[in-house]
Amino acid sequence: MAKKVKVSELAEQFHLDVLAGAPGLKRPITVDDLHRPGLEMAGYFEHHPKERVQLLGKTELDFFETLPNEVRLERMSHFCSEDMPCIIVTRGLEVPEEFIQVCNEHDVPLMRSNAATTTLSSRITSYLERKLAPTATIHGVLVDVYGVGMLITGGSGIGKSETALELVKRSHRLIADDAVEIRQTADNQLHGTAPELIRHLLEIRGIGIINVMTLFGAGAIRNNKRISVVIKLENWQQDKQYDRLGLDEEVTRIIDTDVPLVTIPVRPGRNLAVIIEVAAMNYRLKRMGYNAALQFTNKLTETIAEDMDDFD
Repeated sequence: MAKKVKVSELAEQFHLDVLAGAPGLKRPITVDDLHRPGLEMAGYFEHHPKERVQLLGKTELDFFETLPNEVRLERMSHFCSEDMPCIIVTRGLEVPEEFIQVCNEHDVPLMRSNAATTTLSSRITSYLERKLAPTATIHGVLVDVYGVGMLITGGSGIGKSETALELVKRSHRLIADDAVEIRQTADNQLHGTAPELIRHLLEIRGIGIINVMTLFGAGAIRNNKRISVVIKLENWQQDKQYDRLGLDEEVTRIIDTDVPLVTIPVRPGRNLAVIIEVAAMNYRLKRMGYNAALQFTNKLTETIAEDMDDFD
């Protein structure tokens, strides 16, 4: 189901004065793009994105003032529609009477802000991107390890929270335990956070719920983090072939974004916290252009080729 933001929420968030069309404050905003209707003020409506929030600054209103009175009313009647969420006038500018008249007739909310046009445009876009971004909630633990967001997943009781606790003791930071709320940004980045109810909390079987910030300090937590790697913990299966070189790079899809996946088999004696630290450092090295597995394979291939040459 597509996410929506009511015009009334936008008005409250940015302290906008409602000048006309108040019955339309319940209209939904479904896209995070804004539109400055300069061409529409000039009479060109061929590609008018009516579904966007319309932002009018000094340039648009100064041009509108140059139009004959009969053209103004006709232009505004064509401009307003039932699909339009709202119109916002910036810089506290005086609003032409034609705007107020037509907006009241079509119940299109007409609002005004004292902020500069570019400033308000940037703030509203950021707000709508955040509110309208696709989201998902995943069972797992999100930790910040050496600056890399590691989403630890796996079956119940596999040791996710205990591993997170060990990582926190090793000076890494917890973002979320048990439930991770994930938001996908416009550039297909995934950002995770904890639900408000369980923020900073960690559940350890046998001990119960602990507050990580209270026990380890503010440096042991953070509120959100971009997810870079997914760590999947699973019970060791004797007959399963696990990647021993690191050449097979798996990915998993969260919402609409593919994220690198590392599967770690769990069995007694394995230090999962250290393994995850190494996975984080290895990910950073790969981003810097160094792949140990690939380098080893290339050297091995060269050695075999040299041996074959000597044999010949």
